[in-house]
Amino acid sequence: MPDKKPPTNKPAEKQAIPPGIDRTVLKALGLSGGIFGACPSCVDVKDGKIIRIRPLHWDSLYDPKTFNPWKITKNGKTLEPLFKSVPAPWSLAYKKRAYSPNRVMYPMKRIDWDPNGAPGSTGPGGRNPQNRGKSKFVRISWDEAAQIVADEVKRVCDEYGPLAILVQGDGHGECKMVHAPHGCSTLLLDKLGGFTQQIRNPDSWEGWYWGSKHVWGKGFIGMMAPNDNLVKDITENSDMILMWGSDPETTTWGFRGQFASRLLYFWTEVGVKQIYINPDLNYAAAIHADKWIPVLPNTDAALQLAVMYVWITEDTYDKEYVKTHTVGFDKMKAYVLGEEDGVPKTPAWASPKCGVPT
Repeated sequence: MPDKKPPTNKPAEKQAIPPGIDRTVLKALGLSGGIFGACPSCVDVKDGKIIRIRPLHWDSLYDPKTFNPWKITKNGKTLEPLFKSVPAPWSLAYKKRAYSPNRVMYPMKRIDWDPNGAPGSTGPGGRNPQNRGKSKFVRISWDEAAQIVADEVKRVCDEYGPLAILVQGDGHGECKMVHAPHGCSTLLLDKLGGFTQQIRNPDSWEGWYWGSKHVWGKGFIGMMAPNDNLVKDITENSDMILMWGSDPETTTWGFRGQFASRLLYFWTEVGVKQIYINPDLNYAAAIHADKWIPVLPNTDAALQLAVMYVWITEDTYDKEYVKTHTVGFDKMKAYVLGEEDGVPKTPAWASPKCGVPT
């Protein structure tokens, strides 16, 4: 089992500019870091180059005694914020990305792609789409690159209409962008008449997260908003927590650094059981799980229906919650019991589908 220890609240190193450093830049390195996301990091710079990336110590400028920090209390133990940020490992290693030999530093154009050629054209003066992934590239100027993009946007709008332009612009852009949620490109295209927005698949984790959020309560990213503070509510009022398709040790790094790691260790310390249902024994499950239930990929629905069957037939579900937080329960109940298709969704029915023994 991996050997990992949670971050500790050691005495802070004062945030004065270290010797030999020209300046220290405060930067949020993560997903959508310009809004509420990644843990702040201190980037030490010398001669215009990154020397190191390190946590930000909150008490370098402020006396901790003047803070009014949150506290989470459970079974006689208390979890409090550290006086420093806990950036994710890949945030601390961002220097390697910035100076990677594989980084594309300048605009590049395929040597056999002529922007003046007709779409689908081949040969000299053509666009040669058949050579994508085959032909080499040549460096071009920023002015030429900007002109090509502007001309292509105008060409597509004129020939096919603005909705022919697909934009990945629904938020969650990386912090290195000028506007992390893609606000610059979407504002421009709005002025040109609109665009087709690429959004995240609601059948993926987005649907799970937002569906649960709107039915159950609020999201639990961060501790700064009382109405968002589900972490405190969950911790202080739960004896067991179920992680279904979740790896809080790694997947939360893009937003809140390693805070989730501290939280999971605290749950273990205060005796809150953690159950993980995942196809793989991921990092969080390997470290924190009191029980890991492996399920075959894409068969979660069968397992969930079987759980519902047991709740309904044994009359153990929370009727008040169903009454106040759900719509269409009677129809779902009929389906689970097999009244619609003649197939009761029993554990015996689900087991060969999902791989979880009865």
